Parts: sequence; C-alpha cells; structure tokens
Amino acid sequence: MSASVPIAGNRFIIVGGASLVGSATAAGLLDAGASEVVLFDNFSMGSEAAVAHLKDNPRLRLVRGDVMRLPDLLRAMEGCQGALLLAAYMTLNMDRDPWGGLDVNIRGVQNALEAARATGVRKVVFASSNAVYGYGPGVKGELVEDTPFHSAGAPPAAILYGATKIIGEQLCRDYKRRFGLDYVVLRYSTVYGERQHYRAANALYIIETWDRVKRGERPQVYGDGSETKHFVYVGDLARANRMAFEAEATDVAVNTSGPAPVTTLELVRMVTKLAGSDIEPEFVGDTPGKVRLTSGGAFRIAHEEAFRAIGWKPQVGMEEGLRRLMAWIESNEGRTS
Repeated sequence: MSASVPIAGNRFIIVGGASLVGSATAAGLLDAGASEVVLFDNFSMGSEAAVAHLKDNPRLRLVRGDVMRLPDLLRAMEGCQGALLLAAYMTLNMDRDPWGGLDVNIRGVQNALEAARATGVRKVVFASSNAVYGYGPGVKGELVEDTPFHSAGAPPAAILYGATKIIGEQLCRDYKRRFGLDYVVLRYSTVYGERQHYRAANALYIIETWDRVKRGERPQVYGDGSETKHFVYVGDLARANRMAFEAEATDVAVNTSGPAPVTTLELVRMVTKLAGSDIEPEFVGDTPGKVRLTSGGAFRIAHEEAFRAIGWKPQVGMEEGLRRLMAWIESNEGRTS
C-alpha cells in the first residue's frame, strides 16, 4: 500500500495544533484542499489566539483534549488519514516541570500513536528536534541524520528534552515494525515566524533582542558571539509537514533546518538593523539559572536528506524570515496576540 497521503480530499489532525507550527500547517493543509483539519490541544501552552485567523473556516475543527487521555485522542482522530504530532514540552517548560515534560513527551506520544493505529490513520508525521544530537562541545561540524547524541556540558532540561525526542522517534519506529503504521520524523531546527510564542529558548532570544532594541536598550550577546544557532522559518516547516504526508517516504527521520547557520552576533545585528537602530550589543556572561542552548562551536545541520526523502528544502533565508516576523510583531495582530 502506498505511504503517500494526498492532502486534497483527506482529513488531518494536528495534535498540539494551537501553536506556531500548528496554525501555519493547518492553513497550508486547508489551502491545499484538505476536507477537514482537526486542531487538538489542551490549551495549557497554546492559545486560541494562535488559530483565531483560521476559526471561520468551515473545514477547521477545534477540539479541546489532552494527549495524556487516550479516549480524547481516539474520538478526535476518528476518520483522519494523517496525524501531525506536535504536542510537547519544550526546553524551558521541561526545566520548570521535568515530570510533566517526561509524561507528555513520552506517554503522550505513545497515546497518540496508539490512537492513530486504532482509528486507522494512514500516516503520522512526528515533530522531533535537532536536540536529538545533544548539546555542548561534542556538537560540531556537519550534523547528519546518524550523528550520535552528545550530552557533556549541557543543562539537564536540554538533555531531558533531547532524550524524549529520541524516545518519540523510536516509538514511531516500533509502531511501524509492529503494526505497519507509516511515519516520517522531521527533526525541526528552532522555529520562528509570525505568531511566535515565548516557549522556545532560542526563538525567545530573537524576541528579547527585538524588545530591548525597541526600548532603546543594548541587546545582549552571550559569550563572544561566535556561537552557532540554527533556525527554520515556520512557513518552510509547514510546507515540510505537508510534503511529508504526500511523499512515498516512510520509516525515515530527516533534518528540517534553515538554509544556513547563523552566529548569535550575526542574529543580533540583523534584528537591530531591522529595528532601525545602530545600537551596539552588550557582551555578557552566562546568567545563573537561565536555560541557554549552546553548541560550544560552529556546526551545520544538513538538510539534503530531506530533499531526497520528501522533496523539501528551505526557501526563506534568516533575514527575510526575521523581516516577516518583525512586521507581524509591529502589526495590530502581533501587538494583541
């Protein structure tokens, strides 16, 4: 049986749908002719504001439910051909509540996969992360899909988050092996874009920098500014999610990163320029108790395998993506979200 699930005419569920990636993906699925898109969320972290621009679409259904309750998932997934699994604690929330994070990121994924199996979902797309490669000095050079996990020198919350994503990927593999459930794992880089939330450690840095510059304060750069970050524009990622459903690929995990890495100093200078300022950054040391994800050096997350598997490659560069994000922040919608 084909592993491809065409968008047009089919029903999809996005678990954790009241989110940055969820709202962008839902819009793309609807534009591509999906018969219905179900946004499933408990709204503990997401908000209805994130999907308010979609609520008038008659093919969108908003369902309040919890991934920790299997019956909720079973009811919501009935009749769906594709399921995108986004619901997760990210690093900052994992730091605040590790027990809750382990529950949602592991048992929640297991519940979603079981609901998909039981209701006859044809394909799952699982939102993983480049956190599966770890953090710290061992993360350097070219990161490809078989790069091992590194944990030395990283904060516990970051390691716990990365470990839960590894487990989530293996649960997908197990459901394919045991039940034949088709899946594609997409290892997201840090996502940014319109409707940006305040839960991702590295994406939050963009917003913090913008806010400081707009207040006339010097933006802060940790270390010497050479630390490498990887970002992917939300529109590119929404497209990757759609393409993963439609591709024949299954039983595969691929990186979905932006076109190129960026250093923290480059990022700060881009944001400062877009804010219409030439204020110089302030170089500061690490703040005790602040979760910050670091590679310890320069690295590149390769995305060529994603092109081979699902035909995807990023299209929006960092400066253009930031321009779109800042325009949204300054808009009435951004100010009231």
